[in-house]
Amino acid sequence: MTWNSTTYSGWGRALKAKGEIARPERQGALEACLSDGLLPACGMRRSYGDAALNDGGRLIDMTRLDRMLGFDPETGILEVEAGARIGDIAAAFAPRGWLPAVMPGTGLATVGGCIAQDVHGKNHHHIGSFCQHVVALRLRQAKGTVAVSPDKTPDLFRATAGGLGQTGIILSARIRLIPCKGDVMVVTERRIEDWDQHLALLDASTATYTVGWIDATATGAALGRGILEEGETGAGLVPKRVSTRRVPLDAPAFALSGPVVRAFNAAYYRRVPARGRTVVKPIADFFFPLDKIHDWNRLYGKRGFHQFQCVVPLAAAPALRQMLESVAASGLASPLAVLKRMGPGRAGFLSFPMEGYTLAVDFPNRDEARALIARLQAMTAAAGGRIYFAKDSLARGTDAAAMYPELADWRAQVAKADPGRRLATDMVRRLNLRSEA
Repeated sequence: MTWNSTTYSGWGRALKAKGEIARPERQGALEACLSDGLLPACGMRRSYGDAALNDGGRLIDMTRLDRMLGFDPETGILEVEAGARIGDIAAAFAPRGWLPAVMPGTGLATVGGCIAQDVHGKNHHHIGSFCQHVVALRLRQAKGTVAVSPDKTPDLFRATAGGLGQTGIILSARIRLIPCKGDVMVVTERRIEDWDQHLALLDASTATYTVGWIDATATGAALGRGILEEGETGAGLVPKRVSTRRVPLDAPAFALSGPVVRAFNAAYYRRVPARGRTVVKPIADFFFPLDKIHDWNRLYGKRGFHQFQCVVPLAAAPALRQMLESVAASGLASPLAVLKRMGPGRAGFLSFPMEGYTLAVDFPNRDEARALIARLQAMTAAAGGRIYFAKDSLARGTDAAAMYPELADWRAQVAKADPGRRLATDMVRRLNLRSEA
């Protein structure tokens, strides 16, 4: 098996690692990579921070192990290798009346990555997290391959769901798809004037898929203004096709300066008429809107960016408002800010979701932004919330321990699954997840 020495990063590009990466195409090649013991594995590295980095060590890229192995149209259960991409599954099965039950914000996420982060989507308030729809999976551990399922091996399953790949290399999974009407989305868009209206409309929404874009630069009476999108699958409609674009180079710093972002956000807010509108979109354009801009992370320049994403309980909505006030006053936010209502569904000890509201905001990688994110993380912990490991690149170990009360249960299972700590990644080490010290 060929090992290539390279410098690589997560999607945020602020944290980097150097080491050897191999990309096996068959199970035999994967086994050859593991001849000296287990190694961390990654997918498309769409986690923003260092969840899939292993600085100074080796890493296995699973993206060529992406085959769809079988589908049962009676049950909607699809078996796939871990490297299969969510967007490819949606494109293949939506015309047949099926979709992955949960889809994150990028179709480039792999099934293995979705399991390792127990991702959520725009329908979490109805259907829960990704791993709640995983029927079974196969893990490669030190002693060989083991079958894992929520009913037969519940503790190991809960340690694997959202477990950052620390219980073994995810080889394949059987996931339950859900019926859909067709391969387009009928989307209703409405302007939202302020924070209170934003929360009220999120709470009242009965749509299958709901998401709010929020203008994180708006202050005063306009704080929390944005656009609410509510979507349903449809058929027999012709959507407007949106061309793809590529960001060819790292953008200069002024591209995301305060005045530029405020002007962009104001124009984006006004793109929806005051009376609202209903539009038809291809499925990918609704679920994965940024995928049509290849390498969009380069818009933040060569230093990259950080994303802060938290969830707080419903009763802590005032604390989340205070966080947004801090973000808006800082002048550091990018145009990419999202607010969603979440339900209680989660599958793992370290799964992110809780019933409440989740706010996600991107910031260019600057000293002031890192200091702001540290304050936001402290506010999250004080509000009884938690941060999302798929997006984090700055938290400390003490933060994680306070936010995830089942961390000890996860540690116990991981210690049995990987006693030699061969699967530890930069994030696991940074957050001290595998040690109580």
